[in-house]
Amino acid sequence: MGTLRIHVVPNAKIDKVVGEHGGAIKIKLRAPAVESKANAALINLLVERLKVPKLKIVLLRGHKSRDKLVRIDGLSEEELRRRLL
Repeated sequence: MGTLRIHVVPNAKIDKVVGEHGGAIKIKLRAPAVESKANAALINLLVERLKVPKLKIVLLRGHKSRDKLVRIDGLSEEELRRRLL
């Protein structure tokens, strides 16, 4: 099980993994930061990019913040970074 620090930028033109931002992975999302829409969009992007079931992804911290901590069961942190970056 690996954990990732993610910095989310809502209201972007496209959903995209940008790179690293202060040790976190920076991800731009089209979804606005209202009513957990950005969180749902982030989880959907991770499911698509990491090829893991949605049930394996847990948002640990940052439900109302741009800085999030996400746990993905079944993959190491190194494998997660390799698949995303």
